[in-house]
Amino acid sequence: MDEKNFLAAQFETNRAHLRAVAYRMLGSTGEVDDAVQETWLRLSRTNASTVENLGGWLTTVIARVCLDMLRARKARREDPMGPHVPEPAAPDTHERDAEMADSVGAALLVVLDALAPAERLAFVLHDMFAVPFEEIAPIVGRTPAAARQLASRARRRVQGSREAADGDALRQRRIVAAFLAASRDGDFEGLLAVLDPDVVFRADAAAQRLGSLAEIRGAPAVAETFKGRAQAAKPALVDGTPALAVILDGQLRIVLQFTIAGDRIAAFEAIADAERIATFDIEMLPRDQGKGQPGSALDGT
Repeated sequence: MDEKNFLAAQFETNRAHLRAVAYRMLGSTGEVDDAVQETWLRLSRTNASTVENLGGWLTTVIARVCLDMLRARKARREDPMGPHVPEPAAPDTHERDAEMADSVGAALLVVLDALAPAERLAFVLHDMFAVPFEEIAPIVGRTPAAARQLASRARRRVQGSREAADGDALRQRRIVAAFLAASRDGDFEGLLAVLDPDVVFRADAAAQRLGSLAEIRGAPAVAETFKGRAQAAKPALVDGTPALAVILDGQLRIVLQFTIAGDRIAAFEAIADAERIATFDIEMLPRDQGKGQPGSALDGT
């Protein structure tokens, strides 16, 4: 194998790692492709025989490339096109990128995108890929101690965002649990307490065939409709969000998906189409999970 082919083979061995680094830095599969290609071009122009640790060298190079791209992106933020939005990987074009997107999570990408470029690089390289601060420091033009501070600031922001997201998820579970309890108990006032005054309920065609109205608007009408019902409903997570699963004759027949604004249910939908339900990731929850606590907005449910 000649030197060029050997170098290409070594690069391919590191490609998956380079894509993982770039995706966490950039959050865009198109930019990941550009960053990896630029890294290959820089390697092809380098005397590889002088590189002792090719994997570490490639990580450093792609980190520099991504940092430059992030700084250029930040400079464009005042353009009419607006701010960058992290892009989910497309399964039909990059199946491995789709797996990376699942492992990183859209919420984390949004948080990372709010960090300063140097903070993001320090956090990603150190916390996600265990790169020492001594190696990160030259990339961001700081001392190792300063690089450590960059990662620390980023870590606090990421942790704060995760705690806020966890708190929001628990709040939403409590609201859905309160709706379920009030519906079962026939508690009209309890239903009104968790429904937005302008709440809208909709049902798909399959749910309508099971006896549901196509649409109901307004908290009083929705509360009256659901008062004393939901006896067969159980709390669940559907694609990670609080929902209700209606079990009839031992089979999942209907899914209720909720849109929550503040401490109220702004809209919800009954889905009974079997093909659509089959696409959901459904996790059943214990019946008492997410119940409202004394002193919360759900008192009296």
